[in-house]
Amino acid sequence: MAIALCSAVGIVFGCAASQAAINQCAHSSESNPNCLSQDPWIIRVENIGIGLFAGIGAAVGATWQAWQKEE
Repeated sequence: MAIALCSAVGIVFGCAASQAAINQCAHSSESNPNCLSQDPWIIRVENIGIGLFAGIGAAVGATWQAWQKEE
């Protein structure tokens, strides 16, 4: 349950971070070439993946910590 919940939260934060990066790239007056050449969907998928793995890692860490305190 904790892994599913933390993964969902990680995905939401990954979506928010990717949208912020896309908006910053689009509205920046000093855009770099990498920013403009990347497909927004690739940026979004990368950040969602990072959020997913961060959420899974947080859930595993929290579960491990709770398990250690019970012993």
